[in-house]
Amino acid sequence: MKPPTVPRRRAAVIVLFVLATVLGLTHPAVPAASQTPPSAAALDLRDPATSATPLDLENPRQRFLRNSVGGLFLHWGLRTAPAHTDCAAWENDVTNGGWSPDYWVREAQKLHTQYLVLASFHSRLGYARAWPSKIPGSCSTERDFLGELVTAAKAKGLKVILYMTDDPQWHAEGGHEWLDSAAYSAYKGKNVDLTTRDGFGQFSYDNFFEVMDRYPDLGGFWIDNDNAYWESNNLYARIYQKRPNYTISNNNEDTPIMDMISNEQKTGMTPAYDYPQAVYTAQPRLTEADFKLPSTGAWWYGGTDPSVDKMLTLGRLVTNAGSSVKALMAETAQVNGTFPANQADFNNFANSYLGPIWESLHGTEGGGYMYGGLKPGFWNDGAHGVTTISRTDPDRQYIHVLTPPGTSTLRVRDNGYRIASVTNLRTGAAVSWSQSGGVLTLTGLGNWDPYDTVFKVTAAGRQGILSGVKVSASASASGHAGSAAGDGDHRTYWDNNKTLPVNLTFDLGSAKKVRYLGLNQREDSVAYARSDTEQSARIKDYKVYLSADGSTWGSPVKTGQLPSRRGIQGIDLTAASARYVRLEVDSTWAASTDTTRYQRLRIDEAWVGTSYATPAKRGQS
Repeated sequence: MKPPTVPRRRAAVIVLFVLATVLGLTHPAVPAASQTPPSAAALDLRDPATSATPLDLENPRQRFLRNSVGGLFLHWGLRTAPAHTDCAAWENDVTNGGWSPDYWVREAQKLHTQYLVLASFHSRLGYARAWPSKIPGSCSTERDFLGELVTAAKAKGLKVILYMTDDPQWHAEGGHEWLDSAAYSAYKGKNVDLTTRDGFGQFSYDNFFEVMDRYPDLGGFWIDNDNAYWESNNLYARIYQKRPNYTISNNNEDTPIMDMISNEQKTGMTPAYDYPQAVYTAQPRLTEADFKLPSTGAWWYGGTDPSVDKMLTLGRLVTNAGSSVKALMAETAQVNGTFPANQADFNNFANSYLGPIWESLHGTEGGGYMYGGLKPGFWNDGAHGVTTISRTDPDRQYIHVLTPPGTSTLRVRDNGYRIASVTNLRTGAAVSWSQSGGVLTLTGLGNWDPYDTVFKVTAAGRQGILSGVKVSASASASGHAGSAAGDGDHRTYWDNNKTLPVNLTFDLGSAKKVRYLGLNQREDSVAYARSDTEQSARIKDYKVYLSADGSTWGSPVKTGQLPSRRGIQGIDLTAASARYVRLEVDSTWAASTDTTRYQRLRIDEAWVGTSYATPAKRGQS
């Protein structure tokens, strides 16, 4: 792993995507099952940073990743303690130590993951290639560890993704030269310095194709940033052409042609486990969060056995699932492949812990964002957690209470869902509840699970949300008109073009009662102030006006401030009748020092609630 880099945008990426389009490698986005497919003209596939380069958002090859909850990240190579400098000696110790691909697959299954990422061709682990390579230049094993792992994973319905680095700067890490420029130069028939980025780019480029030739069942590549040689030689489009089922993920850099961006080891959130607060890429972009399970130490085994923080790790897994973010969990395999005792113990614990609540994590999306669902985040009396919603049945939802309230009551905004029943998922016991004023209230609670108390909520559709509303804005960026905030498609969004104050006006068609506004702001910036250049592009100060004719507005009926937090926000109003509703946004949270996000506002969807949802069934008492 490398420190996060500032996302770069290169003209070559545009060329790559054009090539991919010509080759027939791109696909239109596919709407969520609960939505009506928009016209082709309505699809928003542009890069969120530049609004110019298309993003390949929902390609069929991505299906296994989108259906995954997470993966097991394996940093394992020559410098795994005790470090080796001789490739044959390392391979001998791996084999004699009893290495087995089935062990890694079983451990991945215990963590309830669906894929493994093997990082042996890693800049700080000796650039070892765990397969018999015909390309000289760095360590290559005679035993096909990669092939064995791909076969073992496939037998259990899992996929293997191969880590590829672009970085030669660690070629002499630990006082040993890991790259053999002379051997590679002889192989190529020209002088190539592998310690330069261009030279290493050529070497690694050749390895991409060797791997593609050898392993058709590989899941794809996990790339640690980019290399100019790859880009100038159209590597990514060529991968998609040669292996249409491969996916490409990138670490820290949101390169549009790639399928997924991984956000590396974020810390500093409150609560500490709420990793998605620090994710800066907007859904439905396929997004991954990768983090270490050992509480201290390097990404690879260094000879110690650090502890695994169960609350932190499970909290990260659950909050990622509750935000439609994939969790890539790193464990430190020893030379023989086995994990240190604390990590092995955690895997056994996770296996038994996650099973009873698995339906609430797998086959679901993050609730309270673009897929609908109850409101996540900060609840009453210090409570915090996420909600998930079934991909196939929007009336089946789950409340994950990671930090319990200081009382026996939990209150969650219902976002218009009529509640029919609530049970404790682990025990099956009925839970006392009531619903009014836009809030689901659970009472008589106690015996909180130390990591994740899960309530299963059955709804009976939504109520009181007005359809057919025309939405317009006083300012918009090109291609992101105010109407996109009311079109029912989470892939389109309104962008205020960094204009404040700005108005979003709702035309209800005729006078109707107005109870509240619902706002789903785009999740494309962090939700905590990690630095002056990383702050929330979300609504701060606002006013709401009502009008009968769209011309005369009078005084605001509501003024206030929305929190700098993720998830759907509701603005409750004193019930009144009006045809037109106007939301005026006067400020956002990002500071002027944050030139990217200052005054920026993006809203996926906004709606008017004419009434609060009423319960579909009386709550238990």
